[in-house]
Amino acid sequence: MIVPVLSALTLWLPQPAVNPAPQGAPSGEALTVYLLTFDPGELAWERFGHNALWIRDKTTGTDLAFDYGRFSFGRTTADKLRFLGQFAQGLLNYSMGDGPTETYLDRYARMGRSIWVQEFDLSPIQRVAIRDFLYWNRTEEHKYYQYNYYLDNCSTRIRDVLDRVVGGQIKQWADTLKTPWTYRDHTRRTTEASPVLYTLLNIGLGQPTDHRLSAWEEMFLPISLRPYLNSISITDSGGRVHRLVKEEKHLVESDRWQVAREPPNWTGRYFAIGGLVGGLLMWLGWLGSTGARWRLAFAMVGGLWSIAAGLSGLALTGLWGFTNHIFSYSNENLFQLNLASLAVAAAIPKGLFSAEPARWAVLMFVASLVAVSALLGLFLKMLPAFDQANLDLIALFLPIHLGLVAGLWRCRPAATGR
Repeated sequence: MIVPVLSALTLWLPQPAVNPAPQGAPSGEALTVYLLTFDPGELAWERFGHNALWIRDKTTGTDLAFDYGRFSFGRTTADKLRFLGQFAQGLLNYSMGDGPTETYLDRYARMGRSIWVQEFDLSPIQRVAIRDFLYWNRTEEHKYYQYNYYLDNCSTRIRDVLDRVVGGQIKQWADTLKTPWTYRDHTRRTTEASPVLYTLLNIGLGQPTDHRLSAWEEMFLPISLRPYLNSISITDSGGRVHRLVKEEKHLVESDRWQVAREPPNWTGRYFAIGGLVGGLLMWLGWLGSTGARWRLAFAMVGGLWSIAAGLSGLALTGLWGFTNHIFSYSNENLFQLNLASLAVAAAIPKGLFSAEPARWAVLMFVASLVAVSALLGLFLKMLPAFDQANLDLIALFLPIHLGLVAGLWRCRPAATGR
């Protein structure tokens, strides 16, 4: 099964123009259709896993895997900047393609990723329909689409192909089956191994990620689609009821990049971090009342925090107001991270190092507004409309805002020249 590394690279090269689907075995008897599922990997875009449809045709000798969700950063710096700019706007022009199945298996095995294969129990007509659609879909004029990480990705595209050939029976079964999980829950459990990525995604995702998913929606995740397909029974044109999956095999077993079964709760961890930073600001503020050196240390820590919080608020505002990242809309984290923090950062130098009481008063007023906004974000959780799952982030950010205000109050005598 192992092939040269060079052959693995062909997955990411532009695909040549293709001919129409082979004409052999028009009845589909010689076709076998499988789903390949690759468990999560190390990189950020690998954390949800991946999958591909594998078509084996004994008549023509073709053995190809078709997958969705392909993208390229480009080769030049300009290409990379263009990609990142489009990504920031939510303009994700991804594509599908195909390659030798052996190459897929080799590549993902080398990455240490677990690989599953499921053979489908489909009629010959249904197998032909899948093959012909995939051959059509991989052509240059049809392979591109606007990717969405929850609604239109590698897994939902395969789910939809399968659903169409079985007459909508997958959606009919899965759409009414509620799960206990949300998009945020799955994002948390798949990114738990990377605290920075986990936190950034948790901050950037808004209310739309927090509704309970149906089984149909949860199939956006390749590692969820696979077990659901094992549970589905369908009725064929002759009235026979049978399992959609004829057989499943675990081709490559690996626990290198395991994903937790349930989403973690980092509220306590975040509160400890927020409490430490908030306590540091209070302590530096108390020391700042004794001399300019400590006041400078307080100004640096408080200023850096305010800049980070303000720029984060700017990013969240931009995601909601000016991009197609719909799952970042209606983000309650804006109560904790908003543009007002930039005003605090701008007011700190004169507010802390001027003998004019008015400058300190302005600084104190703006910082207090930011803290009140953070408190409001907590109290609004009592209302049903404010149901975003961000209590953990409130536990992280609120103590820091309060610590900054308390530290400013302690600095008041020095700041006003008393």
